[in-house]
Amino acid sequence: MQQTTLIIHGGAGNIYKGMLTDQQEKDYTEGLKYALDQGYGILRQGGAATDAVIAAIVAMEDNPLFNAGRGAVFTKKGLHEMDACIMDGKDLGAGAVAGVRNIKNPIRLANEVMLHSGHVFLSGSGAGDFALQQGLESAPDDYFFNKERYEQWIEIRDSNFYQLDHKADNLKGVAPNTDHKFGTVGAAACDAQGNIAAGTSTGGMTNKRFGRIGDSPVVGAGTYANNATCAISCTGHGEYFLRAAVAHDISCLIEYKGLSLSAACDLVVKDKLKKMGGEGGLIAVNALGESCFSYNSTGMNRGMRNSEGQEIVAFYGE
Repeated sequence: MQQTTLIIHGGAGNIYKGMLTDQQEKDYTEGLKYALDQGYGILRQGGAATDAVIAAIVAMEDNPLFNAGRGAVFTKKGLHEMDACIMDGKDLGAGAVAGVRNIKNPIRLANEVMLHSGHVFLSGSGAGDFALQQGLESAPDDYFFNKERYEQWIEIRDSNFYQLDHKADNLKGVAPNTDHKFGTVGAAACDAQGNIAAGTSTGGMTNKRFGRIGDSPVVGAGTYANNATCAISCTGHGEYFLRAAVAHDISCLIEYKGLSLSAACDLVVKDKLKKMGGEGGLIAVNALGESCFSYNSTGMNRGMRNSEGQEIVAFYGE
């Protein structure tokens, strides 16, 4: 019998025991479980992997705890510019958006791009025009305002620093981060038909300039799905994930080298990426319903549920 699986993440980075209060742990647990409920409910009813991925990500985009949708961080200009991508492993269909503003759920827009635009990747105002044409829900700037995110931005807005939302120590040009909220969100799923899909959504980096785009919306870097190999959603320092084409590299290791899902993920994340200096992690699933988490950071907000009755919700490096 085909195993169904949903696996999600809410960012990876310097997440260690003791840094979250009991209330914060409760909030993150509830946020991740709600996303699992929304996504896996679709799989349980025989729904498609793409629909499950969208539902799980929408749940996290609507939750200001996560740096996506409503919880997106502030750019250098004090705005919110969001990126998202979805990919269907059944036919390699993909849709992505970058630098979009005032879109309540960027992952829904990415899906519309995949299904109805005739293109794969739209950006900025053009993506906004397409969202309007498709009747997607928008939201005013006030909807995206978060006091903690705002204060985080105020601290560095007059500098040329940018800030990784999931990183606590310094890199070149990167400001220290004491915020206890962590990054990008994503989901990957295997449905009852054995089809897989992956999606990723992010608000990017605090104080980012020049229309910076990370790996999240880039097919083959932060997001990838192919029924023959795996579905991947990444989170971390996007510049490294872009340079290493992380998601597609894992697919290639499975297709051409015959590596298992977990072996391929760990080789890229814990060896190749780490040697480059890249921090972060990813979630993965294959068409058998097998799944894995792989990260080289202290921890990763993560969750998994499958038809075997297994469920995981965790944060730290356990």
